[in-house]
Amino acid sequence: GGGAGGGPNIMKTVIIGSGPAGYTAAIYASRSGLEPVLYEGNQPGGQLTQTTEIDNFPGYPEGTTGNELMDDLRAQAERLGTDIRMGTITAVDFSMDGSSPHRLTIDDGTTIEADTVIISTGASAKYLGLDDEKKYQGMGVSACATCDGFFYRKKTVAVVGGGDTACEEAQYLAGLCKKVYMIVRRDVLRASEAMQKKVMETENIEILWNTQVRGLYGTDGVEGAHLSTGVDLPIDGLFLAIGHHPNSDIFRPALECDAEGYIIVKHPTTETNTPGVFACGDVADPIYRQAISAAGSGCHAAMDARKYLSEK
Repeated sequence: GGGAGGGPNIMKTVIIGSGPAGYTAAIYASRSGLEPVLYEGNQPGGQLTQTTEIDNFPGYPEGTTGNELMDDLRAQAERLGTDIRMGTITAVDFSMDGSSPHRLTIDDGTTIEADTVIISTGASAKYLGLDDEKKYQGMGVSACATCDGFFYRKKTVAVVGGGDTACEEAQYLAGLCKKVYMIVRRDVLRASEAMQKKVMETENIEILWNTQVRGLYGTDGVEGAHLSTGVDLPIDGLFLAIGHHPNSDIFRPALECDAEGYIIVKHPTTETNTPGVFACGDVADPIYRQAISAAGSGCHAAMDARKYLSEK
């Protein structure tokens, strides 16, 4: 069916993902009469639910937590009329010329049709690619210090990485753990000066330069790491902080992505190379990756979707 709103069962707007970008898109789409349906995905609230303190989101003078911020955004989207549903989109069949609705498959096997799709699927932590990571997943290997740090109180852990995230995780863990090693591949940290200074001044953080993890050992969980320097380092937990991979796999090859997998949009809009499909938040942002910039791009996506529908 042509025209905005297509046939009786065709949704005007489907939003995929429930981080700051998805919920902000939902708030704007609801207020513009786009009757958005939002699918939360397998991590409702997105990456922010894995952060504790948030001090840099405007409007929270005392700071807030990731969970509180996402609860607030969710409640606001719902109050304004967003239909929030549990479920993950597992496959897409995009209409490449915008002549027919886009088809999406949900993890329970049902398919839905929508005239516009807003993709806000975010990004996921990268792993080193060792077999031992899978073997010890949830038994000493984690990609989120703020989620799992609590389990390592007064223990010894290692953080892999040398960027801001790695320094933040190390700082956070240093407040809980007896000892924190930072395993850094190079002989420098990529992190900002301020973060480096904090790490250097923290007594129980020790940096192992020019070092990589080759494997892990332990009977019922991680007891140590085999390092590239030939050393076996006794640790109770290994935290990965080596960057993120955009959650764009199911949208390729329909959508144009860069070498890293970030969805390419036609700046300054959120338009992808497929008519009626928009991308916002971390899945389309290799540079800033902040909650506030994700939220801003969610606003843009909803406005772009509304413009597209009104011109159709």
